[in-house]
Formats: sequence, C-alpha cells, structure tokens
Amino acid sequence: MNKTVNINLGGRFFYIDRDAYNKLRHYLNTIGASLTDTASRDEILADIESRISELFVEKIKTERQVISIDDVDQIILIMGQPEDYFTDEQTFKDSDREKGEKSSSKKLYRDPDNQYIGGVSSGLGHFFGIDVLGIRLLWLLLFFFTATSFILVYLLFWILIPKASTTAQ
Repeated sequence: MNKTVNINLGGRFFYIDRDAYNKLRHYLNTIGASLTDTASRDEILADIESRISELFVEKIKTERQVISIDDVDQIILIMGQPEDYFTDEQTFKDSDREKGEKSSSKKLYRDPDNQYIGGVSSGLGHFFGIDVLGIRLLWLLLFFFTATSFILVYLLFWILIPKASTTAQ
C-alpha cells in the first residue's frame, strides 16, 4: 500500500500517490528553475499548475481517486518537458533575429489557388503585399500600351517562378 498526499493544485484538491507527488513536484520545480529570469515567473507557473489541474480533473473519475505516477507521466507528455519552458534573454534575441531573417528571405512563388492563367499575378501580389486585382490591371495596361510585348514577360515569369506547393509558401 502506497502513501498518498493531499495537494492543492490550481485551486483544486487532489489525492496523489507519494511517488507521483515527488515526480510532479520535481517537474514543477524544474520548470520554475528554468523561468528564474522571467519577470512573470509566478504567473506562468500558476497557469501551468492550472492546466495540469484541468488535465487531472479529466483523468479522475471519482472524488476520492488517487492520481498515480502513470497519470503524472501522461500529463508530462502532454505538457512537455521542462526544457521546453526554458527562457532567457539570449533565446528571445536569437528568435527575433531568426524571424527577421525569415521575413527578409521571402521567396516568390506562383499561387495555384488564386490563378486565372498561371498564378503569376497572385504570386506577385502575395510577395509585394499588393492587391492581386491591381497587378492584373497593370498587366492589362502594359499589354495594351506596349503592343503585346509583356506577354513574353508574363510567360517568362510563368516559366521561371516556381509553383507554390504549400500554403505557407
């Protein structure tokens, strides 16, 4: 027979096996240690405890049911490892730099979902952040004012610009 502990987690009371309690306490302490430099550490920990509490409520069937170490393991799988919660100023700076690099290296694709002929106009619209209708009107104007030489430019774009295969592209 295992010893049980009564705990208050996220404003709710639970009966938990001592081994499960030790594992959960270690898990929460590790997350807390990884958030030492965070200004809103207490709020984040309260949110995590609240979510764990909600998951425990879903797991237990009766008020007196004891939470086992297997239940805690399943909750940890759902919530993620403590390393996932690691925050630090350098991490945020690195992620901001990566976001900047991603936005500056935007690629041009043809949009097959919003195409009339080849998707070139919709791809250019997405790339430059311009309404597709404006680009299509520009193609028409260039077609009439340049004596159809822009048909060759459009065909060249159609051939050289790759077709987007995913929505993210």
